[in-house]
Amino acid sequence: MAGLRDSLDLIRMVRPEAGTAAIEHEILAERANSLGAAETRVIKAVAGLASGTEREQWLAEARDAVWCYFVQRELIGFRRHTEVIQDLKIPGEVLAGLGIVAPGRK
Repeated sequence: MAGLRDSLDLIRMVRPEAGTAAIEHEILAERANSLGAAETRVIKAVAGLASGTEREQWLAEARDAVWCYFVQRELIGFRRHTEVIQDLKIPGEVLAGLGIVAPGRK
């Protein structure tokens, strides 16, 4: 960790904007990684729910995973979830448990 910090300090002395760019790049990479992990959790939970075994457990896991995924998306600026609901085939019963009306339904 000290080596990275020393390198960043040297970069900032030579080109101050480069140090900020490196940190911003790392933050963006961390956001992407975190969002990808949240999406993977949703995919796994939806697949578990579709398997038909341990239905209540998978339903609870799917609801929690989807809620966390949506919060993560909103934190980075994605406010609309309609496309990912369709792409990830998130069942209406999962969304209903979150108080969300599935797209195309009222």
